[in-house]
Amino acid sequence: MYGLLLKTRLKPGACDAFMNAMRVNAAASVRDEPGCLTFDVLRDRSDADLVWLYEVYADEAAFEAHMRTPHFLASRPLVEPLIESQEAIEADLLALNPSR
Repeated sequence: MYGLLLKTRLKPGACDAFMNAMRVNAAASVRDEPGCLTFDVLRDRSDADLVWLYEVYADEAAFEAHMRTPHFLASRPLVEPLIESQEAIEADLLALNPSR
């Protein structure tokens, strides 16, 4: 499995607008993409403008397919102007704990 953790620094006060677009993308990713196993969005408790995206895909090809989906492509022009910086950690997922 392929994991991705994105540390996303938003422009000050942009979290609500970012989340309006990201909720749609995250929900559609898990709902419509068989290869997307998890797409979570977390807001840092100590910094309101720091958001973490945690994504798990069946493999790297599933992630590449994700970046070609209509919901991903529609989200880009909405979220890109709101992002100040973004750092990515790519990982091989060793264990995925099922939801309860």
